[in-house]
Amino acid sequence: MLSPDILALDFDGVVCDGLLEYFQSAWKAYIEVFQPASSTPPAGLAERFYPLRPVVETGWEMPLVLYALVNGTLDEEILARWSDLVPALLAQAQVEPSTLALAVDAVRDRWIGSDIDGWLSYQQFYPGVIDRLQQAQAAGVELVIISTKEGRFIQQLLAQGGMALPQERILGKEVKQPKYETLRQITAHQPEATLWFVEDRVKALQAVQHQPDLGDVVLFLADWGYNTAADRTLAELDSGLHSLTLPQFCGSFAGWLGQDT
Repeated sequence: MLSPDILALDFDGVVCDGLLEYFQSAWKAYIEVFQPASSTPPAGLAERFYPLRPVVETGWEMPLVLYALVNGTLDEEILARWSDLVPALLAQAQVEPSTLALAVDAVRDRWIGSDIDGWLSYQQFYPGVIDRLQQAQAAGVELVIISTKEGRFIQQLLAQGGMALPQERILGKEVKQPKYETLRQITAHQPEATLWFVEDRVKALQAVQHQPDLGDVVLFLADWGYNTAADRTLAELDSGLHSLTLPQFCGSFAGWLGQDT
């Protein structure tokens, strides 16, 4: 099958690039939780944070990355072994993930409530993605967003970009389940449908691969998203994963599988 019936997509790192907003929200949450002497971020902190975004699985980790950097953890160490560092950093900071999560969400809520245009301006859709999704919709492909970002934020961003999706097709952090479980529910509801899933995190794709009943889901790694060179190499070596470039994404579905003529 050279095209999907259902196209499921991660949001951040696949559809939308939110690096600028991530840092701003992370720093404001960092100020609230850790109360540094100055509310101005140290010089170069943002530029160090951006390449480390691939280690972040959920939003509460972002201010913890800043805490690590401010307290002397090397960038290379964060990139290589973030999951091992997290428990020690939480203990050192004497903070709970729930506290960080509430701070990040509160920062975004206030920002959106007081300056929605400003908040939106710190995020942008990857070039050509919205047009390609609209083309897919027009061709009868059913679109689903599966993300760890809150669905209400996703809806606001899509609306700003001129993209309309029903609320039930935006499955965000509030769903509170692994992405593979959401994919399982989609396949259970529409067992005959061909399902493709585009994600920028190798771990999320590998988690789907570990589900025997999801073997028919076609998996793509978006190489323009928040992943590392090591992640992209893993995907290229895995016959069950398809590496996808942004130009490929914006082209025909056949080209996604390397079968364009």
